[in-house]
Amino acid sequence: MRRFLLLYATQRGQAKAIAEEISEKAVTYGFSADLHCISESDKYDLNTETAPLVMVVSTTGNGDPPDTARKFVKAIQDKTLPPDFLAHLRYGLLGLGDSEYTYFCNGGKVIDKRLQELGAQRFYDTGHADDCVGSMNWNFIDLLQPQGLVCRAPLSVGFSCLELVVEPWINGLWAALEKHFLLNRGRGDVSETLTMASLASRRTDPMTPELLHVESQVGLLRLDDSGGKAAEVLEQNAVNSGQSSTLIADFEASLTRSVPPLSQASLNIPSLPPEYLEVHLEEALGQEESHASVSSADPVFHVPISKAVQLTANDAVKTTLLIELDISKTDFSYQPGDAFNVICPNSDAEVQFLLQRLQLADRREHRVAMTIKADTRKKGAALPQHVPERCSLQFLLTWCLEIRAVPKKAFLRALADHTGDSVERRRLQELCSRQGAADYSRFVRDASACLSDLLRAFPSCQPPLGLLLEHLPKLQPRLYSCASSSLFHPGKLHFIFNIVEFLSNTTEVVLRRGVCTGWLATLVESILQPYTCTNHADGKKALAPKIFISPRTTNSFHLPNGPSVPIIMVGPGAGVAPFIGFLQHREKLRERHAGGCFGATWLFFGCRHKERDYLFRDELRRFLKCGVLTHLEVSFSRDAAVGEEEGPARYVQDSLQRHSKQVVGVLLRESGYIYVCGDAKNMAKDVHDALVEIISRETGAEKLEAMKTLATLKEEKRYLQDIW
Repeated sequence: MRRFLLLYATQRGQAKAIAEEISEKAVTYGFSADLHCISESDKYDLNTETAPLVMVVSTTGNGDPPDTARKFVKAIQDKTLPPDFLAHLRYGLLGLGDSEYTYFCNGGKVIDKRLQELGAQRFYDTGHADDCVGSMNWNFIDLLQPQGLVCRAPLSVGFSCLELVVEPWINGLWAALEKHFLLNRGRGDVSETLTMASLASRRTDPMTPELLHVESQVGLLRLDDSGGKAAEVLEQNAVNSGQSSTLIADFEASLTRSVPPLSQASLNIPSLPPEYLEVHLEEALGQEESHASVSSADPVFHVPISKAVQLTANDAVKTTLLIELDISKTDFSYQPGDAFNVICPNSDAEVQFLLQRLQLADRREHRVAMTIKADTRKKGAALPQHVPERCSLQFLLTWCLEIRAVPKKAFLRALADHTGDSVERRRLQELCSRQGAADYSRFVRDASACLSDLLRAFPSCQPPLGLLLEHLPKLQPRLYSCASSSLFHPGKLHFIFNIVEFLSNTTEVVLRRGVCTGWLATLVESILQPYTCTNHADGKKALAPKIFISPRTTNSFHLPNGPSVPIIMVGPGAGVAPFIGFLQHREKLRERHAGGCFGATWLFFGCRHKERDYLFRDELRRFLKCGVLTHLEVSFSRDAAVGEEEGPARYVQDSLQRHSKQVVGVLLRESGYIYVCGDAKNMAKDVHDALVEIISRETGAEKLEAMKTLATLKEEKRYLQDIW
C-alpha cells in the first residue's frame, strides 16, 4: 500500500481521534497511514521523509500549539534553518480551533506558516475547523502550480459540529493523495491507480475539497481489491417503509424519534469502528487504591480547602464562590495571572446510574484488566494511557472517563450494533448518518446529550464496558485562574468560579451542574460562609476537604516586569479573579518599595446588579482608597440608571468608550498593557471591537489601521487575554 506519514498534535484528544479516523479509513482507499503523535520525534524524521505528510493540529490556551507540539514547534522555529530545509516535503494540514478565541486555529497556523517558510509545499489545501460555529474554511491553493501559488476566495461549508466539519476535509484527502502519488511516481508505477486519479491528473484547474470528495467516492466504489468491503458507505433501508407518512408527520422529531423524510430515507452510515480492547473484571482481593494514580503530565498536589465563601447574594442570577487552598506544606508555587488545574471526579449519582444500567453495580470494586484484542483491525491500537493499571471499575468511571462527553457519531454507530430493538437501532443509525446530520446537531450536540442520556433514551442498548473505554475521552482537569498573590496570602491560593447550572431535556427535564463546579460546591457545603457585605476572616470550623491540583505553565498573562508601567484590566464577573491577585501583588510591592514609581492601574469591572453580584466590592474600594488602584470603573447591566445624563454604562465596553482618550494614552503614548479576562463568546469580542473604535476615533486612523495597531500590541504581548 502507498504510505503517508500522519502526525497529530493534541491537547484534549480531539486531534488524536480525528487522526485515528483518517488512519482507519486510509486502508479502504488503498493507503497506509504511519500514525504518530507529533511528540514522538524518535519515530519519524521530516528531514528525510519522502512520503506525503498529513497533520492534524489542535489549539490550546489563547492560540498556543498543544503541549505535545512544543518540542516540534521549537525545533522548526530554529532561525538557523535554511529556507529550503524542508523543500522536499509535501503536506496537508487540518487545524482545529474555536473562533470565539482571538487566535483561531493558531496552533495549526503557526506550523503551517513555518513549514512554508522552510520550503515545504502543500499537496492538499489547509483546513481550519471551527468548533464554535461549525464551519470549515479552506484556503484554496492551486494544487498544480507549486511554484506559483494562486489564492482563491475562501469557501465556507457549514455543518453542525466539529465532527461534521472535518468530514469534507477527510473525504477530499484521498483524491489529493491519489493525485500526489500519480504525479510523483508516474503512471507506470501505479498501473492499478483508480480511474478517478487519471481523471484528476488531467485537470488544469485547482481541485477544491468538494470536487475531491466526489471523485474519492468514485474511487471507493472501485476499490474491490483493497482488502476492505467499502464499508465506509452502508446502505440502510428505512424501517417500516410502508407506514403512513401522514401518521408519522403528526409527531415531532426528538432524540428517540425521527420524521419524514429522514424516517423513510436510505442511510449512509459510517463504517463500524473496529473494536480493539479486551476488558475483564477481576476481584480486588483486598488491594487498596490510591487517588494518586490519577494520570497527569504535571505534578499533582493533594491540598486542603481552608476556606470557602459565597461572593454573591442568594437572589443573584449566578452563584459565585471563592475557595482558599492551603498549599503551605507543598512546593506548589504561582504568580498572579497564573492558572492551575483542578482534578475533579464525575458525579457519584451519574456513576451509579451507569453501573446499574450496565448491570455492573455488584462488581464496582472489581479491578479492570485490559489487553489489546489479538484480531483487532485497528491500526496502532494501544491501551488508554489515562486509565491506571488494574484500577477499580468505580475509580475508572469516577476519575478517568469523561462520561458527560457528547458522543461522537462513531460512538453512536458502535452503540447501534449493541441495541436489540430494531426501531431504537434505526434511530441511532439515523443520528450517525449523513442524512441525519441536522438531527445529530439538534438532539445530541446542541442538547449536550451524554452517554447516560442515550442509555435512558434507548433502553435496549447494552454496550460492553470495552466500548466505553474505546470511545469515551479522558476526564480532563478544569482550569482556574489564581485570584490571589502569594506575597499577600503566603501559603494560600485563592480561586473563584460560578456554579454552572443548566437544564438538560434530552429525555426528561433535569437541572444539571457543571462536573467540577457542582462537585466543588457540594464539597464545601459544610464550611461555606454565606454572602455578606463584609470581609470574611475565619471560616467555619469543620474538617477541611482536600482536592487534587496541578500547575499549568506556559502563561504570559502576568504583570509587566517594571511596576512603573501603567496597566488596564478588563474583567467583568468572575473575570476579575486574576486582577485581584494583580492588585494584592502591587500593594505588597508598594509596601516594600515605599517611594517607588508605580504606574496607573485601571480596572473596568461589570456585573448585573450592584447589590447582588458586585464581586470583591470592599476589597476594590480599599485598593482604590490606598492608591493601589488609581481608577475603578464599574458598570451594572441590569440596574436602572439614576441621574446619569449620558445614560448608564451597562457593560465594560461602554465604560472603555467613555474613557477612550485615557485608554489610548495608556496604550499608545505610555506603552502600557491591557488585560482582558472572562467570557470569550461575547465580552472579549465586544471589548476588542470597542478598542478598534477607540483607537480609530482618537488617532484618526482607518479601522484597518486600528486593527493593525491592536495586532501589534498582541505581538508585543501588551494586549493579553485570559478568556474561556
